Amino acid sequence: MSEHQSKRIKMSNSLEQLKALTTVVADTGDFEAMKQYKPTDATTNPSLILAAASLPQYKSVIDKAINYAKKLGGCNTEKLENTLDMICVLFGVEILKVIPGRVSTEVDARLSFSIKKSVEKAKKIIQLYEEQGISKERILIKMASTWEGIQAARELETKYGIHCNLTLLFNFAQAVACAEAGVTLISPFVGRILDWYVANTDKKSYGGEEDPGVISVTKIYNYYKKFGYKTVVMGASFRNVGEIRALAGCDLLTISPKLLGELEASKENVPIKLSVETAKQQPLEKITLDESTFRWMLNEDQMATDKLSDGIRKFAADCIKLENTLKPLVIGQ
Repeated sequence: MSEHQSKRIKMSNSLEQLKALTTVVADTGDFEAMKQYKPTDATTNPSLILAAASLPQYKSVIDKAINYAKKLGGCNTEKLENTLDMICVLFGVEILKVIPGRVSTEVDARLSFSIKKSVEKAKKIIQLYEEQGISKERILIKMASTWEGIQAARELETKYGIHCNLTLLFNFAQAVACAEAGVTLISPFVGRILDWYVANTDKKSYGGEEDPGVISVTKIYNYYKKFGYKTVVMGASFRNVGEIRALAGCDLLTISPKLLGELEASKENVPIKLSVETAKQQPLEKITLDESTFRWMLNEDQMATDKLSDGIRKFAADCIKLENTLKPLVIGQ
């Protein structure tokens, strides 16, 4: 970086400084927020789509999905499922009009323990995008980091060239299994790790680099870069800007509009914290996982076990809420 570039970055706000070090992703389904903060990529999940779907400005998206499902026909269950799938895709299409990069679209969390059903759903999502004129290169299929989710991603990546984003990742074993499966991207959940430690230990406050979520992502990033894995790391689920600053230099960070706004309003310097050069110097040993080792390592990590199951339940609950919201519109009372 030249002296001129270095000075320019120091003069800019914290968000612009961060963008010079890390690809910033918008953690929202709100198109207006994306226009405002100009992220490269965007990610959605059932919770975000549920919130966006209730806003009047997105009524046309909902109507289009319902009309699509009604034309396809089938039983009521099929109509509802097709509406949900199309809503997720249409939100993705709208997001891709605003951002230059990729959008993550989530497979129904209720399929988290089925390799076959997860693969089928992912292929359907990609097909729907292609029918809307969107190439699979601009889509990341998002699935929970269960053993089954990771193996589904392996099949999608190697057999079909479909890129995957493995989410609800809290544990080093999950990260290693994803890298060995050739997954495109992982989303370790920084803030939810912090939440667990605050709720379950005596320590209630953590600074940026001592934050357990930050420590977890730093270890994963360093491991990937030291051993040359192609899988990239996207820190997610932030609770404060201190966590974000502590991970500056990570491949990607997905950030809520609230925290994007705080970074934009701040002039605080954002120095690089993670780099390939530093990672290669770390005293880490390479490990290999089979299914039983993966399950044992996950089982022995109470935080990861708690947060993975809790995350799947919550995403599934939001899918059901979205279904219940749509049911009267799709199949009548």
